[in-house]
Amino acid sequence: MQWQWVFLSSDAVLHKIASRRVRCVAEDVLRRHRTDVSASDRYSGQEELRREHQVCLAHVLSDVQYAIDSANTVFAPHIRDHLRCATKVGPRRDQLKDSTLAAYAAKADIMLDRLVTRPVAHPAGRALLKQIKAWRGKFFVILTNCDVPVTSNISEREIRPSVVFRKVSNGLGSDWGAQIHTGYHSVTGTARLSGQSALSAICDLVDGRFAVA
Repeated sequence: MQWQWVFLSSDAVLHKIASRRVRCVAEDVLRRHRTDVSASDRYSGQEELRREHQVCLAHVLSDVQYAIDSANTVFAPHIRDHLRCATKVGPRRDQLKDSTLAAYAAKADIMLDRLVTRPVAHPAGRALLKQIKAWRGKFFVILTNCDVPVTSNISEREIRPSVVFRKVSNGLGSDWGAQIHTGYHSVTGTARLSGQSALSAICDLVDGRFAVA
């Protein structure tokens, strides 16, 4: 099994393929790309890599929907509606004052406090409640830091071609194939962020003028 990672910052797209999905892989990739905040799914190996950590609300809402589909009709719908309110603020954060965003964040935390203290009887609801309590401090970083994406969907889109390529052609069955593939996507992805064409970036790389990390 080969695990595929994509790390995005404001100036680089970094692809990595490793034999194990362990924390040291993320730390190694990010060691020269220091940021104050990160956003990811809830895999523990990506937790606390930065001072602040926003969990992907799309992943959380997927688990909430699972609880709803499992007939938890009391607790889960309230959590869904509450998280949706937070995600709706995301697209217009740059139009709001810092004080307004801080008020939103405080209100969101207070409401979540009320929701997680309610008794939950349904098994699916109790499982969801346990998850919410474990990660609740990482739900609303988006309301206090406008640089944080609401979801990790951008990373998911970046990694999808690699997943398809591996599953269809098994092209990543060798170490050298994996390195070439991820190196190419790191170069072209980083070039795209700076408005540079893929061909130009590859030429610069060959000439020693381009560096991904």
